[in-house]
Amino acid sequence: MPCPPHRDESRRAAYHYAVELIGRRWNGAILWVLLGGPRRFGEIAAAVPGVSDRMLANRLRELASERLVARVVTARMPVLVTYELTPMGRDLEPVVEAIGRWAERWAPAGAPPGRGGQGRGRSLRP
Repeated sequence: MPCPPHRDESRRAAYHYAVELIGRRWNGAILWVLLGGPRRFGEIAAAVPGVSDRMLANRLRELASERLVARVVTARMPVLVTYELTPMGRDLEPVVEAIGRWAERWAPAGAPPGRGGQGRGRSLRP
């Protein structure tokens, strides 16, 4: 189905960019955790079951390079490193929360990440 005529090419490209960024595996879950405030690496890892340390580090670097997440280093002994949403990342709060509401309504209970509930629980169709 073609895009509505009022959607120009640059807006369509920006939309697809945002969907790909938020929808990349683990990114949405990381953003959801950080909506609760600054977290240390281990706290994020514990809140996102199934993500490896290496993948989490890569995703945090990616989100930081996109200016959605800030890595904050506090000089003390030992050094304290936390991750938090930037104002740009915080602007995604209504989007992440809307996805959460959708998931509560439509995603099958206990569906593993990445499966989309296919073949389990209720259908994603109304």
